[in-house]
Amino acid sequence: MSRRRFFQAFTAVVVTVCLLAICGVLSAQGSSDNAFERVKQVQERNTAKLMAKAGVIGTAIGVNEKGSHTILILLDRAGIGGLPNDIEGVPVQTLVTGKIEALPGGKSGSSNLSPTARWPRPVPIGVSTGNEGECSSGTISCRVKDASGNVYALSNNHVYALENKAPLGSQVLQPGRYDVRCAINSADVIGTLSRFVTINFGGNNTVDAAIALSSTGNLKNATPSNGYGVPKSTPATPALRQAVQKYGRTTSLTKGTITGINATVAVGYSSGTATFVNQIVVQSNGPFIKAGDSGSLLVTYPGKNPVGLLFAGNGSGTYAVANHIGDVLSALGVSVDGE
Repeated sequence: MSRRRFFQAFTAVVVTVCLLAICGVLSAQGSSDNAFERVKQVQERNTAKLMAKAGVIGTAIGVNEKGSHTILILLDRAGIGGLPNDIEGVPVQTLVTGKIEALPGGKSGSSNLSPTARWPRPVPIGVSTGNEGECSSGTISCRVKDASGNVYALSNNHVYALENKAPLGSQVLQPGRYDVRCAINSADVIGTLSRFVTINFGGNNTVDAAIALSSTGNLKNATPSNGYGVPKSTPATPALRQAVQKYGRTTSLTKGTITGINATVAVGYSSGTATFVNQIVVQSNGPFIKAGDSGSLLVTYPGKNPVGLLFAGNGSGTYAVANHIGDVLSALGVSVDGE
């Protein structure tokens, strides 16, 4: 065989092997996607039936120690009997999260960098905020902007719109009134309520979100110096076992892991209980979120890409629930003003 023919034959073999490898990767990816989609369909088909049982507050998709997708059943207490080990061939896991509630309010911090303090203008993200109409406090998620370049403070509906009750144009403060003994001070105004997504207490919801029109003179796009800094502008898709972090008014910087996606969860508010679908469940060994951390931005660790808008958690703070940040931004017509 001539050197030229040998080289042609060798090249053909290499190309064939590479194509087979690529096809194998694509086939495996397709198989994985199909498996996930099947689990999702089974979960969604059975969620209403599962949540009709006393003690079941939600479902989600998780992953077990073998790396297989599972249906997670979220429980408000231990000892709930009569739950299946599998549903339509999909393995089932249970998580005792306790009741999940929206988390305004909270106790003040005490450090020199306390997120509950009144910060010099422009204020950082991740610190105390609230609407003039209620003595409570939540968290500034991040600075967002619209297509015209206007900038806004992002937080939850229950922080800025007071569970649908606050009028558009009402004043948004930093810090929230809870952290200044319920006083209202015109010097604390950083913006006005511009838009919110109504919480439907009789049907399904995807986001608990609102924005306040602000300015770069009143609002920065970075956390305090003991936080993660400036979030990325590009959102990330939440993934199981993904490491995440947040900076919030009450617990400052905390880290956790995504343990559930596509979650349907019943969340308690002062106005009643609302059901949220397509949510993210975060778990941590210690408190990840506490009262007053509502509105915190969930970002990847260490990448800082926005993943979700935190709005609820259990009593111990070890389980937190977040909206998909993509759903939030789309609903409000804004983008993250970050790096």
